[in-house]
Amino acid sequence: MAGKNISGADVLSGETCPVCKNKSLSLVEREESVPYFGRVALFSMSCDSCKFHKSDVESLERREPVKVSIEVSGESDMSIRVVKSSNAKVRMPYIADIEPGEAADGYVTNVEGLLKRVRQQVEAVRDTEEDDANVKKAKNILKKLNRVMWGDEKARIVIEDPSGNSAILSDKAVSEKLNVT
Repeated sequence: MAGKNISGADVLSGETCPVCKNKSLSLVEREESVPYFGRVALFSMSCDSCKFHKSDVESLERREPVKVSIEVSGESDMSIRVVKSSNAKVRMPYIADIEPGEAADGYVTNVEGLLKRVRQQVEAVRDTEEDDANVKKAKNILKKLNRVMWGDEKARIVIEDPSGNSAILSDKAVSEKLNVT
């Protein structure tokens, strides 16, 4: 069933889920204007049965491959807007890397939201890992993440996107052309 929801997004419901094969998948597409970045298309798939979810963001303007970085140095930096496509690799030296791939999502968030996503992944490792050394490493990374989020420690965030659909929207951010090999 196709239609528009309250936000003006195009919604298609009752589609077949690629994971559980039930007809409980909703497809959503909407356009949004992101300040200092331009118009983007946001796409998502969500299954009410198995909770499968996939999302992406695409610039509606042609973009060159980009590498953008920022040093997060205080609590005020937590509100800096981040646009990350599913093609982008996110690196946080000494903390974590988020690799692109089939299961990667694209999203519009802020620095705090990005750090929370990383924290959830590290917590999952901490809670399921059997190797004591890896559990200890995960605990140390969680402590570092908390210090960064509280503004007690600096961290560098680097986004490398061959599609050019990613950005960190701040005067503090440094953008440069990504060399794609």
